[in-house]
Amino acid sequence: MWWTILIIIVVVAIIGGLLVGIYNGLIRKRNQVKNAWSQIDVQLQRRYDLIPNLVETVKGYMSYEKSTLQSVIEARNQASSARDALEKMGGPTGEGVSLKDLAGAETTLQGALGHLFALSENYPELRATENMQRLQEELSSTENKVAFSRQAYNDSVMLYNTAQQEFPAAMFASMFGHKPADLFETEEAEAKKGIKVDFSS
Repeated sequence: MWWTILIIIVVVAIIGGLLVGIYNGLIRKRNQVKNAWSQIDVQLQRRYDLIPNLVETVKGYMSYEKSTLQSVIEARNQASSARDALEKMGGPTGEGVSLKDLAGAETTLQGALGHLFALSENYPELRATENMQRLQEELSSTENKVAFSRQAYNDSVMLYNTAQQEFPAAMFASMFGHKPADLFETEEAEAKKGIKVDFSS
């Protein structure tokens, strides 16, 4: 009789240990996703803060491009609003949250900025200003950090989602409150390349 009780205790302990291991592993991976997202969030906010300075710098030189400048500001505001809404819902791993709205807004913003920079090539005096050179450097650095952070985030998401699908975690992931996280991908191939900022020529 005591052998039966011992076997039951051992089995329960093994199952309990397995569940604790699965639970802790999923929590670690979800926290890694959140941490990776926070790195993207910092860089996105930095870019949103730089854009008004960029518009103020160029508008004196590009007086005939008011519609372009307006489209940049509108795209920046939409992207910033999408980011704020995502944060209020708990970030990319929050309940019912998708990155699609933010990704779409980021694609629009990248397109608007790309158009602005293409037009600025026609204004050599603008390209030569110290303020524009500084903004060029800061935006280039920020774009590189956004791209790097997005890749790190997507890698963390893949690990987290894979962990939820693997046996035996797949049997318990939803019970523990885990759901697949969304990748952060821009919608257009050109936007994925980042914004090319180069006024050196």
